[in-house]
Amino acid sequence: MSAEQNPASRPAKLRVGVSIFVRKGEQSVWENGIYQNCIFLVMLLMRSPIVEATYLVAGGGDGEPADAKHFLADSPVPLIDMNEAAATLDVMIEMSAQLGREWVVAFRERGGKIVSMRVGNDYAIDIERMVFDKSHGLLITGAPYHEIWTLPEYETTCVPYFQSTFRCPVRVVPHLWSPLVLEREAARLPEGVSFGYRPGRKRWRVGIFEPNICMVKTSFIPLLTCEAAHRADPDVLEHVWAYNTFHLKEHVGFNGFAHSLNIVQHGLTSFEGRFPFCRVVAADVDVVVSHHWENAQNYVYYEALYGGYPLIHNSHLIDACGYRYHDFDCEAGGRALLQAYAEHDANFDAYQRDARAFLTQLDPESETNVQIYSQAIAALYENV
Repeated sequence: MSAEQNPASRPAKLRVGVSIFVRKGEQSVWENGIYQNCIFLVMLLMRSPIVEATYLVAGGGDGEPADAKHFLADSPVPLIDMNEAAATLDVMIEMSAQLGREWVVAFRERGGKIVSMRVGNDYAIDIERMVFDKSHGLLITGAPYHEIWTLPEYETTCVPYFQSTFRCPVRVVPHLWSPLVLEREAARLPEGVSFGYRPGRKRWRVGIFEPNICMVKTSFIPLLTCEAAHRADPDVLEHVWAYNTFHLKEHVGFNGFAHSLNIVQHGLTSFEGRFPFCRVVAADVDVVVSHHWENAQNYVYYEALYGGYPLIHNSHLIDACGYRYHDFDCEAGGRALLQAYAEHDANFDAYQRDARAFLTQLDPESETNVQIYSQAIAALYENV
């Protein structure tokens, strides 16, 4: 059944909300990818033929909609609180703020449809947090969701996990990305600094951006990739910036690992905190080196590709873009980095064409993506 058809049990046009974590104090859409994901999803919902109105819903934190004025200044939809959401919405999509079981039950009893959109590798995160006694992540509250939505990158690890823990159907939907947030951040860069790769540098400055808060995205393989390239040709790398590693500097194991590397012994590597990607690469980075483990769709990949930066990666879900090595093969990663150094400037125009063609597939406003998500919403009313 197409999204345009209108089952009797479904309103002709739906009011849909997407939950977003709002806290008091400073907050930024660059803190993690899920905030951008919320914005991209509401951009798509605004184009859906079965959606009348779209909202972000403040939940999860101690903040109110007024606390998010700066944080969500670029949001294309209004922000409402949980009470207004309960009274207004037909469909609630839980995204960056997990909803309480009592709220979900009451919303369902009123006739609302509830979806939990899982955009992180919750299996890996939950296992680590339970085994290593870290603060909890996903809570199995027994909330009665109609469906779980997740992304292609989690088909192997998370789809069966979600089916068993949530006891409801799981649907895989496309990953969404738009340059909107990136372009607005780029427009705020200081005078004389611009986002985008600039050919011609004799030695490259590497940026590593893995968050290092879970095993699925860490800096270890990227550092070893740079090490392999540096050992093969010491004249290629000018500097290696390992962002999101500052909290690891005093860890005995990480310290020993880092100081075993030539790129550290030779003074080429800095271990830094977390900064907005756009600002960092615009000023200090020529090439992005990355690694994932069952987490193959990342906004850093898309942002690097959009800017024309050479991306060294091991993702099977970004077509033929960038310079790929496989799995955990850091030696192959080093060769891919050297290949990029040798070829990127000469092939820059083709690289950009391929990247833009791929990124078009992620557009929240594309007809294909709008149709897929609209059909998923419509199915909530078919599978009663």
